[in-house]
Amino acid sequence: MRRIYEPGAYETPRRCYWDEGVTPPVWPRLEGTDRADVAIIGGGYTGVSAALTLAEAGAEVILVDAETPGWGASGRNGGFCCLGGAKAPASLLRRRFGEDGLAEWRSTEMAAIETVAARLSRYGIEADTHSDGETLLAHTPRQARGFEAAAREIEAAYGLAPRIHTRETLRQGGFGGTFHGAMTTPLGFALHPRKYHGGLARAAQKAGARLYGQSPAIGLKRGRDWRIDTPHGQIRADSVLIATNGYSSEDLPDWLRARTLPVQSSVIVTRPLTDAEREAQGWTTRQMAYDTRQLLHYFRLLPDNRFLFGMRGGLTARPSAATAISARIRRDFARMFPVWRDVAITHEWSGLVCLMANLAPYAGPVPGHPGLFAALGYHGNGVAMASHTGGLIAQEILGRGPAIPAVMRHQPGRFPLGRYRRALLAPAYLAAEWLDL
Repeated sequence: MRRIYEPGAYETPRRCYWDEGVTPPVWPRLEGTDRADVAIIGGGYTGVSAALTLAEAGAEVILVDAETPGWGASGRNGGFCCLGGAKAPASLLRRRFGEDGLAEWRSTEMAAIETVAARLSRYGIEADTHSDGETLLAHTPRQARGFEAAAREIEAAYGLAPRIHTRETLRQGGFGGTFHGAMTTPLGFALHPRKYHGGLARAAQKAGARLYGQSPAIGLKRGRDWRIDTPHGQIRADSVLIATNGYSSEDLPDWLRARTLPVQSSVIVTRPLTDAEREAQGWTTRQMAYDTRQLLHYFRLLPDNRFLFGMRGGLTARPSAATAISARIRRDFARMFPVWRDVAITHEWSGLVCLMANLAPYAGPVPGHPGLFAALGYHGNGVAMASHTGGLIAQEILGRGPAIPAVMRHQPGRFPLGRYRRALLAPAYLAAEWLDL
């Protein structure tokens, strides 16, 4: 595989909270030669959702993943099932795709949340869901003053009115901390990402999809049909879906080269907090929340009263960078929740978020490669959007609707600097930190 980070970015996390008490589905290693209508490379939310949709439609489906079920971003994220998927602001999407294209994208955001809710219900997946939408917390008074206008825009865009908390009423809502106001948008919910992924995978297997782990795709060629080579096996298929997101290889296929920019995100989880500790800090809500910084923090109180806190990761995956970001996330946590500064951190891990040059996901055919499709690039909001996109691209492969929205059909360009494009992150982070003052 040809990837742009140091090996540390692709190691199995040793202290990921979501691993505890969860029995992952069993995915055997691919051995020998197999044949399918559709082969999928990548076993996260996108790939498993596509496999489920395809198998239920009667297609023969084989999925291969380089690691174990839920090993990548689908098993490491913060568990926020919410609006999002694109980093492009509404003004940019409106300019590119018009009012109709922007409205179509917003409908897709809401449909993505509904997709996850429907699957949890339909397949009886117990994923520790909670939170009535998500809450945005102002880190400066100026940001809080903008909430009234932002709430009107959200109501016009999504048809639901956000709730606004002033600095004086924050603690009444359970939002104790160093914040200046809050806005809650009642769309979305929180969940346990590995339990959700495992439930999807089991549903896909029950529908007839064949899922394989420890089977990295090391070759992809087109003859009369597509051939995928793995270290111990081979797949022949009429169609292939690339669903590798931030863990993509630059040369599978070559079209992917420099079209994604993986960035690291770091997460810590505390020991369970006592009732007295939660009351002392004033954070008693189970709302999933994030702040108004460009380099945002995201956080929530888990069902077992641990507190999850995440933020952007380091610029490299070298041990020295990991040590530095570990110290920084603790400083930020202590600054924002000072009463808890001495609470023990029991879990800590990182993962890769996938950015695209046009700041929006891509889902559609790979140009110049008949029968080859790709779906990826969720900008840190993949729980809902990746799940939904897996179903959309599956319908595209089957030649059915609904149509993939125009925002997602726009072919992404390449980042400058090729394999050295991570160098773009340092000045971007510095600019964001300046804007966050």
